[in-house]
Amino acid sequence: MKVLSRGCAEVISESDLNAKLRKSQVTGKPLRVKLGVDPTVPHVTLGWAVVLRKLRDFQKLGHTACLIIGDFTATIGDPSGKSKTRPQLNRAQVNENVKAVEEQLYKILDKDRTEILYNADWLGDMSFAAVIQLSSR
Repeated sequence: MKVLSRGCAEVISESDLNAKLRKSQVTGKPLRVKLGVDPTVPHVTLGWAVVLRKLRDFQKLGHTACLIIGDFTATIGDPSGKSKTRPQLNRAQVNENVKAVEEQLYKILDKDRTEILYNADWLGDMSFAAVIQLSSR
């Protein structure tokens, strides 16, 4: 627990994390620890250092890092939560950035304990009505 909580602000309570870790031990099923990855640039920045080290800590304990690549949202200029919208990229730019970022991530993360998902797989086929319905929640 010490290794996993060092350098982190509380995301879930320590008791909840302990419960998840205990359940994982009992069932033999590793946790899937998720991270959203923005592919609007072709490089990993210093701002990713803490979270990537933490994912690596989970991997060293036998768990799986699950990276959710925002390839679909990168093509629509998804808001960053900052004062401006991210630039819209074409599919070729996004694919190039994703490839570059993945190569860099695997210098830190264990490829065999990493699962990669792309949000285009579930967002790309949504109808406008489905988007409106989802955003109204």
